Amino acid sequence: MRPRLTALLLTLLMSAAHALPAPQPVDIPLASGVLHAQLYKPEGAGPFPTVIALHGCGGLGGHSDPVLPRYRDWAERLLRAGNAVLLPDSYGSRALEPQCRVREMHLKARRERVADIAASRAWLMKQPWVARDRVSLIGWANGASALLWAVRPQSVARDQGHDFRAAIAFYPDCRISAGLGWSTRVPTLVLIGADDDVSSPPACRQMVDGARGRSALARVVVYPGADHDFDRANKPLHAAAGSSDAAAPERGHFGMDAEARAESQKDVAEWLAR
Repeated sequence: MRPRLTALLLTLLMSAAHALPAPQPVDIPLASGVLHAQLYKPEGAGPFPTVIALHGCGGLGGHSDPVLPRYRDWAERLLRAGNAVLLPDSYGSRALEPQCRVREMHLKARRERVADIAASRAWLMKQPWVARDRVSLIGWANGASALLWAVRPQSVARDQGHDFRAAIAFYPDCRISAGLGWSTRVPTLVLIGADDDVSSPPACRQMVDGARGRSALARVVVYPGADHDFDRANKPLHAAAGSSDAAAPERGHFGMDAEARAESQKDVAEWLAR
């Protein structure tokens, strides 16, 4: 029994040695108040490429978990690739519950969430472990919509330092941006499922196609047969109307598509490596 016990202990020790670090809570100053965030950082002094990850309308964390599995999955994937990941908690910082089914949202993607992105970037620019020329954005749903506002030429940071290296928007609501003549100053990748009836694939195509005359930096990928939340692991496809989850969309269908999820992982890695 003793050799078996020794082997088991060695296995556990090796697993612990390769375990990913837990997120660290950080506080980021805002013009009024504090933005709470969770930080995943590789071991060492850096400098590390860094991704600001923006949660959807369901919020960043749950009652017992500061980072929900869907965002932890992506954060750990990015961490393994050598990135630091900062996840601002736009709702929890303002004592707000999930906003998916709130008629009049208390916090606007184009206003407060863009301010959160700017504050997160300003904070990162002061950290010695950050590669300042390699800070990117990634967002989901409402967070992706905020990202679209943040990368417009009109939203360029006043400090004139390094801009975002890249941006990736998972199934944003492109309808307003498409109607406003959206453009981007940052290489921006929009990922959406062809069957997404929560957001609008045609609007995202229109938005990106319209931007080409002003900016060659945008690209849209539409995954055949995929719905909203296609990258969310272990989430079977179902109708939002039948869900009691306050973090679920108000309408439409959502759930994982294995093929689109795998393709999006490749597309994200390639876009960030540009």
